[in-house]
Amino acid sequence: MSEDRSSGSSKTFFGKLAQAFSDEPKTRNDLLEVLYEAGDIGILDTDALSIVEGAIQVTDMQVRDVMIPRSQMVVVQMDQHPREFMPTIISSAHSRFPVVGENQDEVAGILLAKDLLPFALEGNLDDFDLSAHLRKPTFIPESKRLNVLLREFRINRHHMAVVVDEYGGVAGLVTIEDVLEQIVGEIEDEHDAEDDDGNIKPFDDDGFIVKALTDIEDFNEYFDVGLPDDEFDTIGGLVTRQFGHLPAKGETTDYEGFNFTVLAADNRRLRLIQVRRNKD
Repeated sequence: MSEDRSSGSSKTFFGKLAQAFSDEPKTRNDLLEVLYEAGDIGILDTDALSIVEGAIQVTDMQVRDVMIPRSQMVVVQMDQHPREFMPTIISSAHSRFPVVGENQDEVAGILLAKDLLPFALEGNLDDFDLSAHLRKPTFIPESKRLNVLLREFRINRHHMAVVVDEYGGVAGLVTIEDVLEQIVGEIEDEHDAEDDDGNIKPFDDDGFIVKALTDIEDFNEYFDVGLPDDEFDTIGGLVTRQFGHLPAKGETTDYEGFNFTVLAADNRRLRLIQVRRNKD
């Protein structure tokens, strides 16, 4: 009997799937609803559904939503001796580093750690010519969409791009890993810091990018505030209540001294929020 019900559910699902692809107009929400139902009845597992949803969501996101802000960039100075920047390369465990001049707006190129490795192993760091090993940097605007950037990364075989603002200044950098994490979730390795602040990242002088699934307790600890957590566990749930509806990208609300702006959301939940403290 249970097999009949399962078979009936599958037939209903596939009928809706066929309907979604045959009817006009086709909308993203229609497709997502069919996929969610596939998850509910077990045709798609949670991980697969999350990846599909992430891939769809990426088309609505811009580089500014995921980039590493200028203040958090790990860079090498053009006038530094290799022995001076070697500790930075080792401690950060990154593979690529922007090389800058007198300030971070002057990006001369990209240094690959692997180019430095042979000199370090042979004890010939004094022979390393930084300018001769620079790779040409890729510059992109903050407004570039993530799906377009991912395609360009694949075609050009690039792994990092320097992000510039509307005035031509360096706003930050973005890697292919930053984009892929929006599709498959966090990609952590043994070098990633294991702390509670990974869901909250400074965006500029007074702004932060906060994942909607951040625990309210962690949010309160980070900002030294006391937002209530008796009704909701996550900051996304609390913010959604303030809107009174599931908000769309770009919607904003003020609450308890903060301004919350939705950076990414689907028709079921928030994903990313920009947070600023309101000025008195």
